Amino acid sequence: MTQTVLILGGRGKIGRHSATAFEAAGWQVRPFDRHRDDMAEAAQGCDVIVNGLNPPNYHNWAEAIPRITAQVIDAARQSGATVILPGNVYHFGDRGGTWSDHTPPNPVSRKGRIRLEMERVYARSGVQTIVLRAGNFIDPERDGCIMSQIYLRDIARGRITLPGPAETRQAMCYLPDWGRAAVALAGMRHELSRFEDVPFPGHTLTAAQIRSELERITGRGLTVKRFPWWMFTLAGPVWELARELAEMRYLWETDHALSGRRLEALLPDFRDTPLEEVLRSALPS
Repeated sequence: MTQTVLILGGRGKIGRHSATAFEAAGWQVRPFDRHRDDMAEAAQGCDVIVNGLNPPNYHNWAEAIPRITAQVIDAARQSGATVILPGNVYHFGDRGGTWSDHTPPNPVSRKGRIRLEMERVYARSGVQTIVLRAGNFIDPERDGCIMSQIYLRDIARGRITLPGPAETRQAMCYLPDWGRAAVALAGMRHELSRFEDVPFPGHTLTAAQIRSELERITGRGLTVKRFPWWMFTLAGPVWELARELAEMRYLWETDHALSGRRLEALLPDFRDTPLEEVLRSALPS
């Protein structure tokens, strides 16, 4: 029997790659137009809702995220659908280490507190929710992801841009892999609890490792430059995106990885795309 997934935010990174993965797995993919469609009506007959809605450029999170959360929960209640939510690492704060589903929250940013409260609302709602938690996105379509916008912003000039210390580990997520994991978890949703926190370990990388691997792939030496945080701090009072990005600077200086223990227990056969293929996909044509 064909199963149906409603993709919210279908034009965004999570939405596009989720739709591709679910369609490849034989699901019926139902799009959603937030300007035209009623979410509760669109969710009727759906087995799963992937919530890829996220205000662009961090705009007005304090109001927009609670509003979106309430709409998704209402749609899931009325339809009986399971919600798959792309979680992030903001609520872990600045205590480095390998973060897992048992790591106590310690948000040190406004956005971290907003996201933590969002997840707590889902947990209290009674709607089955699977938080598939990931670090920085790597998008093979190079659509505004961390890899293309920060690390490789000057790669055409033979430079790697460092947003933090060269040896500081960062959790990275190749979006097609996230989509495949979401499909696999959706397929076993009846075996899961009402609220599941599943860290997606992906590839844990330092800037030094990215540079070394790209030098091997491209066959040329790469220099490094520092990300211009000073410019974002200076522009913060008049530029919303600069202000919001500057708030998250601490994360680039916090050595961290995501534990794969829970994902491996649920999906023992899951394999990430090899790192070389991931980095090749991030390079300009």
